[in-house]
Amino acid sequence: MSALFSRFGSFTRLRLRPFGLYRTTPPAAYLYTGPSKPVPRCSNPDLKEYKNLQKNFKRRLRASYSKFADLKDESICGRDYVYSVECEGIYRRDWRQKEAELLLDLEQCCSGGEDGGERGEWAVQRVRVSPSERHLAATMKSSYREQARCVVVKQADAASTQKDLSQILFTLHNVFSFEWANDEVLFYTTQEGLRCSRVFRLDLNSPAAIPRPVFEDTQPDVFVEVALSRDGRILTINSSSKTDSEVWLINVTTPTLEPLLVQRRLPGLMYHVEHWRDGLVILANTGPGQEYQVLKAPLSGPSLGSWVPVYTPCPEVTLKDMEVVGEHCVLTTREASGGLALTVVPLASPLGGFSLPLPLWACSCESRMPGPSDPRHALQLLLSSPAHPQEHFSFQPKDRLLLSRPEREGTPPEREGTPPERGCGGEHITKRLEVQSQDGTRVPVTLFHSVAAGCLQRAPLLLHVYGAYGRDLNMHFSPESRLLLDLGWVLAYCHIRGGGELGLSWHRQACMEGKRVGVEDLRACLLQLHARGISSPSRSAITASSAGAVPVGALCNTDPHLVRAVTLQAPFVDVLGTMMDSSRPLTVEEREEWGDPTTDPQHRFAIASYCPLHNIAPQCYPSMLLTAYSEDGRVSLAGVVQYAERVQQAVHTHFTALHGAECERAPRVVLNVQPGADHFGPNHFDLVLEESALQMAFLYTELGLDSPRRRR
Repeated sequence: MSALFSRFGSFTRLRLRPFGLYRTTPPAAYLYTGPSKPVPRCSNPDLKEYKNLQKNFKRRLRASYSKFADLKDESICGRDYVYSVECEGIYRRDWRQKEAELLLDLEQCCSGGEDGGERGEWAVQRVRVSPSERHLAATMKSSYREQARCVVVKQADAASTQKDLSQILFTLHNVFSFEWANDEVLFYTTQEGLRCSRVFRLDLNSPAAIPRPVFEDTQPDVFVEVALSRDGRILTINSSSKTDSEVWLINVTTPTLEPLLVQRRLPGLMYHVEHWRDGLVILANTGPGQEYQVLKAPLSGPSLGSWVPVYTPCPEVTLKDMEVVGEHCVLTTREASGGLALTVVPLASPLGGFSLPLPLWACSCESRMPGPSDPRHALQLLLSSPAHPQEHFSFQPKDRLLLSRPEREGTPPEREGTPPERGCGGEHITKRLEVQSQDGTRVPVTLFHSVAAGCLQRAPLLLHVYGAYGRDLNMHFSPESRLLLDLGWVLAYCHIRGGGELGLSWHRQACMEGKRVGVEDLRACLLQLHARGISSPSRSAITASSAGAVPVGALCNTDPHLVRAVTLQAPFVDVLGTMMDSSRPLTVEEREEWGDPTTDPQHRFAIASYCPLHNIAPQCYPSMLLTAYSEDGRVSLAGVVQYAERVQQAVHTHFTALHGAECERAPRVVLNVQPGADHFGPNHFDLVLEESALQMAFLYTELGLDSPRRRR
C-alpha cells in the first residue's frame, strides 16, 4: 500500500524537497520551454554576496549527484518491456535489448495546451502501464502549475514495423492520480485548484471514448484519489479528510466495474484497504483517539460491523505502512528504539507472526508495486537515510528472508534473529536520541555525523524539522546532506509533535490549540543537543519548508539566540491571516489542523500566540534565507514578503536603539523569490542545484565557517 499516507501530501502545505530531495542525474525527465534566456534567478542584490561560494558548492553538488546517480533505479518492469524515465522522455526496451528506445517524447507531449504547455519546466511525474502493456499513461507537470496533464498512448508491439513506438490517443488535463482497471479502461481523478473531488472512467473501447464521471465527493475538506491493490484485482477510490475517510471498491475482474462502498464516513474513523483472497485486509484506527490496527472483512459485506481484529501493536510500536504479500500481511513499524522493522502477520493464522529489524541505518522504507514480471511472494523495498544512499532489498515473508538486491557476493542473507548491519552507513554514524520537552514528553531525535567529525562541540549543526499534518519528517537520502556530512557537519532530525512519527496521537497533540507544543519540542531539541556537547548556538542553523516554517518562525520570535541562521523554503508564516480568509486555497480544508479563528475565539487566541508573522518584535534575529516561488498556490507570496520586511524592520529598530554601542553582528534577512516555480520548487536540474548551493553558501557565510577548499 505504497499510497497509504499519500493524502497528507495531497492538499496540505507540504513540500517534499526540504534541502534537496534526492533526484537522479541525469534528472528524471524534464523539459525547459521558457524563454531562450532563462529569467535571472538572483534579482535580489543581497544574494550577490554569496555568489562565489555558491559556484563552489554547485560544482561539489553536481559531483555528489553524479556519484550516486546509478544507485537510484526507478525503472518499471513489465511482462515484455522495462520502462525508464530519462531526460528526453519515457524509454522502453525488451528483455533481449541492451539499448532502450524512446517511447514517448516529452517535448512532443508538452507543447501547447490549456495547462500552460507553452512555458515552464516540465517533468514526468508518474507512469502506469496497462496489464498486457497495450497502453501506457503518464502524467507530466509544468513548474508553473500544480495540475498535471496525462497522456494516454497506444504502444506498438515488438513485431511492428512502425517508425513510432507509440501513438498518443488522449491528452487529459488536470489529472492527479490514475490507474488501469484493465487494458482498455483507465480511472483517474481531476484536480480543481488544490482539491480532487471527482473520479472519471475512460473506456478506450467505447465508440465515443469520452471520459465518464463515476464518483464525486462534494465535501469541501476531502481529497479523492484512486489506487490499485497489490494483486491488481481491486481498484480503490479513497476519499479522505484530515480526520476521517471513506473507501469505495471496484473489482477489476468484473465487466461492470461499478464502485462498492466499504464503510460510510464516520467522525474520527480513518481506514485503508488491501485485497486478500475473497476479502479485505484493513488498516484502521476504529474510532476517535485510537491508533491503527489490522483487521479483516469479507468482500461480500465489508462494512464496520464485519471487521475482525487481526493484529494490534503494543503501545511502543507505531504502524507506518501495510502490504499484503501472498498469505502474509507485512507491516512497516517504528519500534520503541526508534528503528524500523518489518512485522509479519500470517493472515490464515495471525498468532504465528514475527518481527524482523531492518538495518540500523535505515530511516526510510518504501515498498515498490510489483510489475507483471515480479514475483508476488516477495516484497521489494527501498531503504535509505539522509546519509545512506538508497539500497534495494527483497523480503520473502514465507521464508523469513531479507535479501539485498543484488546480493553482495559472499554475504549471507539476513534471517530472523540475525543482527542487521551495525549502526552507520558508510563512514557516517546514525544515532537515535530522546530529549525531554517542557511538559515531560520524550521527543525523538535522529542524529548523523561523520566518524572523522572530531569534537562535536565545534562542529556546525543543521537541524531539520517539520511537525504538521501527521506527516513524518523526510528522511530520504540526499546528496546535499551527504556532502554536508563529508564536510564535518552534524545533522539532526527533530521529530516534534504534529508529525506522524509516533502515531496518530503524536499528530493530535499538536493540532489546533496544541500547536505550541511543537515549538516547545523544537526548543528542547536545541537546548539539550547543545547541553550534550553537540555544537553551540553560534554554529547552529535550522532548515524547514512549508508548514515546517511555523515552529521555526515561532522559535525565532521567542528564542532567537538559540541559532545563528535559518533557511526556509516556501515558508508558511502567516497562519492567522490565512486561516481568517476562507477564500484562500486550503483554508477550509485545514481547519482541523490549525483551527478556525473566524468562529472560535480560543482558536484565534492560540494562533495569534505563535503565528510567526504576528509576533515579530525588535531584537537580534538569526540570519534568514527565505526562498519563495512566484507560482506557489499553497503559500501566499505576499505573506512571505511581508514577513521578510517586518523582520528586517525589527532588526533595524533593535540595532538603531543600541546607538552604535558595541554589540553583536547584525543578521541578514534575505528574500529569494524564484520566478516560474510552484510550491515544490523548480523542476530543472540546474536550478535545483543553484537553490541548494545558495543555501549552503548562506549557511557557511552566516555561521562564519571557513570555505571548504576547492578540490584539485
